[in-house]
Amino acid sequence: MSTRVAPIFPVRDVAAALAYYRGLGFGTRQWSGGGYGFLTFDGAEIHLGAEPDHDTRTDRRSTAYLFVEDADALAQTWLAAGADVRLPQDTEWGQHEGALVDPDGNIIRFGSPIHAD
Repeated sequence: MSTRVAPIFPVRDVAAALAYYRGLGFGTRQWSGGGYGFLTFDGAEIHLGAEPDHDTRTDRRSTAYLFVEDADALAQTWLAAGADVRLPQDTEWGQHEGALVDPDGNIIRFGSPIHAD
């Protein structure tokens, strides 16, 4: 049995959100019926759904977590692309974590393990 999970990010404009994430290195695909899209990043998947009342429903934001090999390198790549990135910091739970905030207010937290030298 195979089980997968994908968070769904509410967005104002699916085409604009797909273009934004494409610029950060994500694979993108828009559903032919409109109003829905798909992001892939190194095996992870995030869905995008058009939210008609997005601007009045600030409670409708989502968060996802990406486990990555090098959080610092990813942060620098996304910063170079013009993204709103919180730089990674070491956490007490053993991850080196940062965050990306997209134009719709959704957050992708990303982290890599802290390695003892």
